[in-house]
Amino acid sequence: MKATHYLFARRVLVIVAAPACVTLGGCMSSSPIWDAHFGEAVRTVTQAQVIDPDAGEHNPSKPGVDGKAANSAMGQYQKSFEAPPQTFTPLVLGVGNGGGGGGSGQ
Repeated sequence: MKATHYLFARRVLVIVAAPACVTLGGCMSSSPIWDAHFGEAVRTVTQAQVIDPDAGEHNPSKPGVDGKAANSAMGQYQKSFEAPPQTFTPLVLGVGNGGGGGGSGQ
C-alpha cells in the first residue's frame, strides 16, 4: 500500500507541476539578455587583434612607395594572371611517348 500511495502522489505532482512549469515558462523570456550582449564576442575579438590603433600618428613622416614603382608593381601583378608560368612535373618519365622502355628487344 505504501508503493501505491507513493505512485499516486508522484502522478498528482506531475499532473499539477507540468502545466504550471509550461505556463510559467511561457512568461519568461531570455531574449532581452541575449539582445543586450549581441555582438559582444565579435567586438572583443576584433579589439584584441588591433595591436596599436594610433600607429599612423607615431611616425607620420615615414616614406612610402613612389607612384612609378607602385604602377610598375601593379602592372607586373596583372601580367602574372594573363600568362601564368608553365609548370611541369619532372618525375613523370616516359608517359605518352609510345615507344622504348618496355624491354621487348626492339
